[in-house]
Amino acid sequence: MNKEVSVRNVVIGSGRPKICVPLVGRSVDLLVDEAKALCSSEIDIVEWRVDFFSRVSKIDEVKNALEKIRQVLPDKPIIFTFRTEREGGEKQFEMVDYFQLNKQILEIESVDLIDIELFTEEQQRQQLIEIAHKNHVPVILSNHDFDSTPSKDEMISRLCKSQEIGGDIAKLAAMPHSSKDVLSILDATETMISKYAKGPIITMSMGSLGIISRISGGVFGSAVTFAAAKQASAPGQIAVTDLQYILSILNRNDK
Repeated sequence: MNKEVSVRNVVIGSGRPKICVPLVGRSVDLLVDEAKALCSSEIDIVEWRVDFFSRVSKIDEVKNALEKIRQVLPDKPIIFTFRTEREGGEKQFEMVDYFQLNKQILEIESVDLIDIELFTEEQQRQQLIEIAHKNHVPVILSNHDFDSTPSKDEMISRLCKSQEIGGDIAKLAAMPHSSKDVLSILDATETMISKYAKGPIITMSMGSLGIISRISGGVFGSAVTFAAAKQASAPGQIAVTDLQYILSILNRNDK
């Protein structure tokens, strides 16, 4: 596994943490409006949170929406993400639909990265990873804990598992109940990077307590941070303009 993941003109895992903004429009028109608003913004990556899309059960309409987003943002890396309800998503899909949706999107070769949830059915998860790699699409293997922050050892274990089973980027987000929880995820991030990481990792502490991790996570080794444009896709996301300003101060010597 490479220490860096390159997509289009963006190198994840090198230099300053990359800024990713989710698109959460429920219609094609709203998605296009969101994408147009990002054209002049100095962001690095766009994530399409397709679970917000009202026509997500219609694969042809999903493909059409993806094409419209690409037309507006021809050079931006796009992450395709269907977040299930148990991990903070907008809709509850039967797992067969989850896998079929991701599989069909991978087969049309229209996305730059795909987010696959770590805790899904093992055989089908591995099939998706294989299809993604066959089509030269890097995989983000993700886990979101909206109830609590696991122990440091457990967080490291999940991140290690993500990379061991084929994830090009390991991602973990957790909900803190105290400032110590926030420190724990930052500590786990630093330990992961210094001892175990084979590729880029993404970590964050969610909610208002965890905002500091979205700002300073890169100092500890997190390769990407998420910001909100019009609407947040997860608790604790801050406005993209604010995040850009803060990161410009923290990373003045990095590219």
